[in-house]
Amino acid sequence: MMTLSALVHSFRSSLLHIESRLLQAAGLEQHLAPALAVNGPILLPQVNQEDQLEEQSPEQRPGLLDSILWMAAPKKRRTIEVNRTRRRAENKLLTIKTNIEPCPECGHLKQKHVLCGFCYAKVCKETSLIRHQIQAMEGGPLRAPTVETVVLYEGETPSPQEKDKRIVELARKRPAWFSY
Repeated sequence: MMTLSALVHSFRSSLLHIESRLLQAAGLEQHLAPALAVNGPILLPQVNQEDQLEEQSPEQRPGLLDSILWMAAPKKRRTIEVNRTRRRAENKLLTIKTNIEPCPECGHLKQKHVLCGFCYAKVCKETSLIRHQIQAMEGGPLRAPTVETVVLYEGETPSPQEKDKRIVELARKRPAWFSY
């Protein structure tokens, strides 16, 4: 990783290289042209320009564009026909689904190995009712004890195995699809 002084030195040498190229292109002598000045702190190391130019050949001098990451760019523009052919490839078209079957619970169509959306909505509604009942019993969502919860509907009695569990009673009939 480059230090700040090395980075400033590289930037300065790149600017000097650009300046010399511009002077050569304009046909001016180097001492007659205005110099490119960069304002920087005095703590940075100063490098003598003549010593630096004598040490390095023109091929070895670092340039301003040496530190840029060059990306690949297309040589030619894609035609509309090629773009449409690529976008409308056969693997991107709509495919006929053959894995659709009726739900065994409600009869709505669904994909195999996927939960029926209609049944899922019913379960979500029932679960929200249970949560509201628990919240009314406990006095808030953060006061729930860390024990297993059993839901009992109208006409159901707790079994002896459920005596240490939290019991939520709902005053309505158990749905046929909502079982143990």
